[in-house]
Amino acid sequence: MARHNREGTGADQRGFEYRVGYQPDWLRLVKVTRILESGRQSTKTLYRNPQRSREAEPGDRVRTRIESADQGLDVEVSVYDPSSRITRLRVACTVDTSEGGAEEIEFMIEGALAAPR
Repeated sequence: MARHNREGTGADQRGFEYRVGYQPDWLRLVKVTRILESGRQSTKTLYRNPQRSREAEPGDRVRTRIESADQGLDVEVSVYDPSSRITRLRVACTVDTSEGGAEEIEFMIEGALAAPR
């Protein structure tokens, strides 16, 4: 039986703080990709699940929430996966910039936490 979601925190390349709500028996890590001022693309691990293996079966839905009050971002992804086949989700979002424009950031949500030994 799936366990209740947990919460973790992290910061991205520009120092924006995030809160991640995740399934402890599915999520391995969340990465964030942005374009830096130099024009280069940068990917950073935003949050890594401290558990190395799952304690229970993850359930039939993959669900992850990513929030950043600093950027006015609150996104939750929920995907029905009764066969436990999903290993990665990519979510692209647009956020406002301090210059009054907008930029796209991408989250890579990686799952398939290892079975217990």
